[in-house]
Amino acid sequence: MATKQTEPVTVISLRKLSLETPESQPKESKTFTVEDAVETIGFGRFHIALFLIMGSTGVVEAMEIMLIAVVSPVIRCEWQLENWQVALVTTMVFFGYMVFSILFGLLADRYGRWKILLISFLWGAYFSLLTSFSPSYIWFVFLRTMVGCGVSGHAQGLIIKTEFLPTKYRGYMLPLSQVFWLAGSLLIIGLASVVIPTIGWRWLIRIASIPGIILILAFKFIPESARFNVSTGNTQAALATLQHIAKMNRSVMPEGKLVEPILEKRGRFADLLDAKYLRTTLQIWVIWLGISFAYYGVILASAELLERDLVCGSGAKSESQSEVAVTLPDTEESHSPCHCHMFAPSDYRTMIISTAGEIALNPLNILGINFLGRRLSLSVTMGCTALFFLLLNICTSSAGLIGFLFMLRALVAANFNTIYIYTAEVYPTMMRALGMGTSGSLCRIGAMVAPFISQVLMNASLLGALCLFSSVCVVCAISAFTLPIETKGRALQQIK
Repeated sequence: MATKQTEPVTVISLRKLSLETPESQPKESKTFTVEDAVETIGFGRFHIALFLIMGSTGVVEAMEIMLIAVVSPVIRCEWQLENWQVALVTTMVFFGYMVFSILFGLLADRYGRWKILLISFLWGAYFSLLTSFSPSYIWFVFLRTMVGCGVSGHAQGLIIKTEFLPTKYRGYMLPLSQVFWLAGSLLIIGLASVVIPTIGWRWLIRIASIPGIILILAFKFIPESARFNVSTGNTQAALATLQHIAKMNRSVMPEGKLVEPILEKRGRFADLLDAKYLRTTLQIWVIWLGISFAYYGVILASAELLERDLVCGSGAKSESQSEVAVTLPDTEESHSPCHCHMFAPSDYRTMIISTAGEIALNPLNILGINFLGRRLSLSVTMGCTALFFLLLNICTSSAGLIGFLFMLRALVAANFNTIYIYTAEVYPTMMRALGMGTSGSLCRIGAMVAPFISQVLMNASLLGALCLFSSVCVVCAISAFTLPIETKGRALQQIK
């Protein structure tokens, strides 16, 4: 009987325990990160606006950089410059870019991407306008160097885009940004063909400054990076930004509380050389340097090949081309090798066609990035770039020259697309802007050397210059293939 009486009590006691246990344990609150929010919100209207506004920074940058290629023959004539003096203009622009690229990267990781982007645009537009009033060659070089300093901060636009885009869209949307660079390049060449022969190169510079000024006004529609805000402890600002994006995209936020670790140490150069990223950083620097060397080498070589007829089968210049020797008094200066070789309309058309090549391989580049991965895709395009540099030495017709230049521009643009994406993805938020800044800085060393190869060495030895470009591309292809980290499908890292 005692056993029968204790059974109900035991059952009741267990039932009481099972009912009381959930009430005694506090319910855990849900949390989410910025990465979770970005993926949950998805792609929508905000990202389209982001793509158009931040992508347009490429239009401005392309116009400022390509400007040197189209005005070089004019300033060579006006100020009676030698080859090395023309090359020095481009070199000094990229020297300014190199120095300030690191500085802006450090500041962007500490004070915000948006602020640095705005400052760089204000700086660039101001000094670009001043350039149009240059009274001498020295002033022109100095002011264009200041423009280069400002343009170096435009990379923050790409970082903002990268940090707001969901993972699966980065491989598609970021390469499409090449369309804006192409638009800027075509716009400045088209403007040059009309403005330089009529109202002069100074007005071309003034007109080229207008897009940058307009874009400054559009920046107010793009917020600061939410990833940056949480890294500084400003969680409320990040949450407000994410809620705004969700509302604009007609989507929902993840449930719970936004939680991210506060990064006390941000934007430290030593982090780039940490054991985890040392090999990646060094190889990225080599690739950036080589890609820039090849890219600006192609741009300047195109102008040089057209201006000086260095390819044997390209044919004689049209009689319509203005070719005026600078007539000087019978002094020491009369022995100057400088001559005016102004671009003919046909030369502008050739530049437009070769520039349009930058978008030709974009669909294939997007497929390669998303299916082959960043490393293999970059290795293949760099190898092909090396091959086409050597093909430029073949004795060909004018049409053949245009075809080779077209393919080279397509390949070097694909190289830049891939390395931009890879660099923005491989580094964590705490040093992403610095990683991009230092890479951009090393990249400008290649751009500084390129003018002396394309505008000086190429005049002495075409084959020597082309072999040098090709060799650098082979080194970059090997470096890309052996990169230790593949970023395809990888979420952006917040900390090391």
